[in-house]
Amino acid sequence: MEHTVTIPKERIIILDFGSQYTQLIARRIRELHVYAEIVPYFYSMDEIIREQPAAVILSGGPSSTYEKNAPAASPEIFRLGIPVLGICYGLYQIVEAFGGTIVSAKSKEYGRAIIEIRQDSPLFRGLSDKEQVWMSHGDKVVSPPPEFIVIASSENAEIAAIESRDKKIYGVQFHPEVYHTIQGKRILENFLFEICGVGPTWNMQSFIESSIESIRKEVRDGTVLLGLSGGVDSSVTAVLIDRAIGDRLSCVFVNNGVLRKNEHVQVVERFKRHMKLNLIYVDASDRFLKKLEGVEDPEKKRRIIGREFIRVFLEEAKKIGRFDFLAQGTLYPDVIESVSTKGPSDTIKSHHNRVPEVLRLIKSGRIIEPLKELFKDEVRDLGRALGMPDEIVERHPFPGPGLAIRIIGEVTPERIRILQEADDIVVGEIKEAGLYRTLWQIFAVYLPVKSVGVMGDNRTYENVIAIRGVTSVDAMTADWACLPEDLLRRISNRIINEIKGINRVVYDISSKPPSTIEWE
Repeated sequence: MEHTVTIPKERIIILDFGSQYTQLIARRIRELHVYAEIVPYFYSMDEIIREQPAAVILSGGPSSTYEKNAPAASPEIFRLGIPVLGICYGLYQIVEAFGGTIVSAKSKEYGRAIIEIRQDSPLFRGLSDKEQVWMSHGDKVVSPPPEFIVIASSENAEIAAIESRDKKIYGVQFHPEVYHTIQGKRILENFLFEICGVGPTWNMQSFIESSIESIRKEVRDGTVLLGLSGGVDSSVTAVLIDRAIGDRLSCVFVNNGVLRKNEHVQVVERFKRHMKLNLIYVDASDRFLKKLEGVEDPEKKRRIIGREFIRVFLEEAKKIGRFDFLAQGTLYPDVIESVSTKGPSDTIKSHHNRVPEVLRLIKSGRIIEPLKELFKDEVRDLGRALGMPDEIVERHPFPGPGLAIRIIGEVTPERIRILQEADDIVVGEIKEAGLYRTLWQIFAVYLPVKSVGVMGDNRTYENVIAIRGVTSVDAMTADWACLPEDLLRRISNRIINEIKGINRVVYDISSKPPSTIEWE
């Protein structure tokens, strides 16, 4: 079986019907120190019963219940005797299951709205009579099921929330998990602590203890090989597994030729000499760059780098002698964006930790991914709880395929050199300005787009560097960072003056969605 951590007895199961906000539900609940797990809407009822959740939440989704083959929750969900909260499409599931009526709305409702609370309800305890919420729906409930009462309305949704207090079943048309629902956190608190009766028992210390126990149980007297990049995810994974099994962990740091400037020197210094991990350094840069020759498609780049990593690991494993498990610092968003294992969500991009070679190892039970249910900020919290230094914990995310997906088009040694220098200038200036920790990410992108310029009295025809800076909480959504004008001017001047081959710098002012954070 694939490795999983031991999770707290008090947990919430979220059935995913494909909403873009499903991950936010889990995040908001975890922020309240209650463990939440996302599973597909068709998750086995036997598994749900075995896990004995404190409650079930039905997520939103893009479908309409009256469509052919629309996803549907098992009716048994409502017979478990535990609280249920339906959000948007989840509300429709409740209404349909108990005999209410749903129709396509004449007036769609997307964005901010005001609800009026019509009845006293434990779900809305502590709220005002009118509250701002976030709506995103094209259908609406026109008649509630028998035994349910309407507890809130909006201008375009006369039935914006319902409840059956006896059954402990609640449904809301809006999205409490979205920040634009001003009292969304309070609504979730009410559901968890008042209606479900759970306590705030999940924290990083309990996660460490359960993870160490689970890793030891899984590995037994075996050995683990970890691909260490030096970034937050793999570094925290390394320290956590080292805490569990000690020197039976071997960390392989592969120089794939598309790292940041001087990255290989810094990683070896930090982890081998200072942190005393069993670190093996492999310079495979020529090998990776040869594989990438002539490749322009970003998905092919990711697959090539992912496959080559696995091959290097397996070769190093043979040198080590005994190798029972491969460990990865895969995070929840990596899994979600790569392939819809949780529900009917669209695939956004493949992840280098989810290439076929890795998937085969997962199926064979030889992969350990102790962070795969965590978001990035939770991993940072975990690193702090493990006593790791800020210089590691606060590092900005860096993609597994490295600069290969920040070079648009073919990856060449010259383009790598240019981008390394540009990225070093960008990050250095941001740190000097004291803004590094306020940003989620900032980096340079190489654009193979020629533009005319003038340097001195000479005409130039060179390439472009784009700068991408964003703010975010969890990387599921992100806004472009509004940086000081003088800082942008200084970065631009340095890049153009110091790096041969660049005569233009542009700044990316697109948010996620619709754009992604990385360009490829």
